[in-house]
Amino acid sequence: QAQFVESGGGLVQAGGSLRLSCAASGSTGSMNAIGWYRQAPGKQREFVVAIVGVNTKYADAVKGRFSISRDNNKNTVYLQMNSLKPEDTAVYYCNSGCYGCPASVFRSWGQGTQVTVSS
Repeated sequence: QAQFVESGGGLVQAGGSLRLSCAASGSTGSMNAIGWYRQAPGKQREFVVAIVGVNTKYADAVKGRFSISRDNNKNTVYLQMNSLKPEDTAVYYCNSGCYGCPASVFRSWGQGTQVTVSS
């Protein structure tokens, strides 16, 4: 099973941008399908975006603003977030092995990276 380290979060004003990174280690065989998830305070963890091969899937809330990419040589996946909104404030996580699946299917998570968008 792969382990993930998320980074790149921070505090940004509404309309700003951030790029998150998800570095994988361990058994990365399941890295073909990988996704980003987020959990806002008081809310359940939700799907944000996923990639498998050249295919991508985005949650409606982030379409046109967020973009996922990967560097297979580095076992790293990136999340470029543009036009950020206060409602994007959450802890962001990555996970692999199930394309576009709900967060509930995963049993283990990394520590995540906090994204805070001020209005």
